[in-house]
Amino acid sequence: MKTMLLALLVFVLFASAPSIQAQSVSSQAGPAGDLVAKVTKVKGLKLASSSALQAPSDEVCLSTFGLPCYSPQQMQTAYGLTPLLQAGYDGKGQTIVIVDSFGTPTILADLQTFDATYGLPDPPSFKVLSPLGTVPFDPTNAVQVNWAFETTLDVEWAHAMAPGANIVLLTSPVAETEGVVGMPEFLALEKYALENKLGKIISQSWGATENTLLDPAGQQVFAEFEKLYRRAAREDVTVLASAGDSGSSNVDANNNTYAFPTVIFPASSPWVTAVGGTSLYAEPSGKYQFEIVWNDHYIGGGGGGVSQQFAEPGYQYSLPASVQTELNNHRGIPDVSYNADPNTAILVYESFLGPSNSGFYFIGGTSEGSPQWAGIIADGNQLAGHPLGFLNPKLYAIGQGSGLFHDITFGSNAYNGFNGVPGYAATPGWDLATGWGTPDLFELLCEMAGR
Repeated sequence: MKTMLLALLVFVLFASAPSIQAQSVSSQAGPAGDLVAKVTKVKGLKLASSSALQAPSDEVCLSTFGLPCYSPQQMQTAYGLTPLLQAGYDGKGQTIVIVDSFGTPTILADLQTFDATYGLPDPPSFKVLSPLGTVPFDPTNAVQVNWAFETTLDVEWAHAMAPGANIVLLTSPVAETEGVVGMPEFLALEKYALENKLGKIISQSWGATENTLLDPAGQQVFAEFEKLYRRAAREDVTVLASAGDSGSSNVDANNNTYAFPTVIFPASSPWVTAVGGTSLYAEPSGKYQFEIVWNDHYIGGGGGGVSQQFAEPGYQYSLPASVQTELNNHRGIPDVSYNADPNTAILVYESFLGPSNSGFYFIGGTSEGSPQWAGIIADGNQLAGHPLGFLNPKLYAIGQGSGLFHDITFGSNAYNGFNGVPGYAATPGWDLATGWGTPDLFELLCEMAGR
């Protein structure tokens, strides 16, 4: 499965006990521990108690696990969103549309627990719509559990960046994998969103390796999605997609890695804003320190590279000659980036695996970027007083030397570089590892909103 949960980190936290005690996956009681380990690439499971009334603080995570667990407030501060939220620009009046397979039966209760723990208000409106039908949730099914974590991440963290925005979750009864599988259903859901005017922002934290769609059936998928995305642009709907968790290395339909750099779709669409991945280092206060390209040879890395399907869009023509040589007249991604490293993690709360396995989980991957950018754009739409719509021409016009992005200049996305697949290095300005970098949101949104 190509969902961004390839990078889900390895811990579950039950936060209420005064001390936290570690327990390995092998000793996790019952089949749920084995299931979580199987579907989320779990490295180890750490629990404190059966209660989840309080998430562990960043300081507790650092002292106990050796890595941070950034709260919504820390992420808001690190990326410069806090002043806008304090001024009342929290996405009020906007609606974020999230598209996933299956969903999770506990998402409403889990979001309420997440909100209560972090002092966030519940969204004004939260709807789960399944116009294509549903299937019963099976907590022993690895595929469904993987998508349940994906859905939880998307909903909780889109809301964390835009606490005043409405959320519509659209679920498919079919799992998207590689190639065309699951894509027609996602296309139908997004058509439904546009036809019913559900919202002005669509988040897609999933994708398939572009090369698995180069056959005639895949070409039809490309054509239909591109038609949809062009319509979204005409209707001032922002469409976002995660750029992938395998750096420049992606797999075919048989889970074999291509021997050359590849990218994923829909992030590679010229009509979509692709979100890559970084490792964010921030102080406990949330104060930004620095970022590098997310790349852990054993967990994952931020997706990026050159499309083999799509020609270079006009908004990338202004990129310098050195970049043009790399692009060779093709679309390059990502456009922007966001924290994605499970070692600079955020937390999600879930209860779909039952009371004994409910809790706060460390999580990572570029899946956290698309929904958080969706929340950010909801705030920006409110600030502007109108939808920002198709972002890419604006982002590239702002671009180089504007000071509105944290320019990532260290690292590369040659994930599992020992497999011989070359990656792309971060450089000053736009690059194929992190795009323009990550946002300084107060300045960026004010510029995009014309304020």
